[in-house]
Amino acid sequence: MTMIAQVSGPASWRGDQLAGSAGWRLSCGDAHQAELLAALAAVEASQVAPGAIARTDFPLPTLGPELDRLAATVTDGPGVALVQDVPVARLTERQCEIIALGIAGYVGRLVPQGPDGAPLRHVRDEGVDPTHPTSRSYQHPHRLGFHADPTDVVALLCIRPARSGGLSTIVSSVAVHDEIARTRPDLAQVLYQPWWHDRRSGDGPDSFFQRPVYTVDTEGGLSVYYGPDYMRSVQRAAHVPPLRPAQVAAMEALDRLHDDPRFRLTMDLRTGDMQFLNNHVVLHSRTGYEDHPERERRRDLLRLWLARTPDAG
Repeated sequence: MTMIAQVSGPASWRGDQLAGSAGWRLSCGDAHQAELLAALAAVEASQVAPGAIARTDFPLPTLGPELDRLAATVTDGPGVALVQDVPVARLTERQCEIIALGIAGYVGRLVPQGPDGAPLRHVRDEGVDPTHPTSRSYQHPHRLGFHADPTDVVALLCIRPARSGGLSTIVSSVAVHDEIARTRPDLAQVLYQPWWHDRRSGDGPDSFFQRPVYTVDTEGGLSVYYGPDYMRSVQRAAHVPPLRPAQVAAMEALDRLHDDPRFRLTMDLRTGDMQFLNNHVVLHSRTGYEDHPERERRRDLLRLWLARTPDAG
């Protein structure tokens, strides 16, 4: 059996290590908040379409260089960044969307979401049944397993948190990979083989595809594609074979490590927090949540998908 090499590097961290460092966090002070509101006003005056907002449309003279630094943290560091105190509390929904898109343009290039090519999605309870074959994780309040979104970077801007729950938990998939490679090399081999995944786009053949959980590029960089909820729901396809015992064991081992307090870091995203995660090296989950009864107080996060190539406008 060929041994799987450990990856290590700056994207390998444990929860307490990341919590004890500050380089991945940025708090917006009064000057930064004023810049964001001025850039928002400029976009509204120009009437540029939200999906077409570029850096030149959203100038941030002093905050911009700080966001550039955080972008490097996401792409070449631990794969995590958190911008706090974004001034969204008294803004309209559309204004929140503009600010999210404006900030995101400093971290990566926008990737449209879904068949309608939406520039962003609202993550909120829409009352869908999570067991339905076309339901998506952003449409219900139930717990989500650790997973990676299908783009380089995922960003979440919290407009309102839930009444309780809805915590964001992250793990370094590099650290977990190396632990699997060290302790269960047999299961590491299985994770480098093709697995079936579900796009949940319907019952046609385009909804189902194969991809390994772990891949390594020519420079030795690890990329992880994991989502247990969608890897189990793919079993609904008639042509997809049942999970082999080795695959079941590999998923159980991964899920156990992802839930291990040594590896995970939990964030309670509050109003004005904007989280950026590198999907290649970080997995994220969410606890279930209970919402406020009033619609205007219910949990609402904005999700953006980004490619790592910065948009220079």
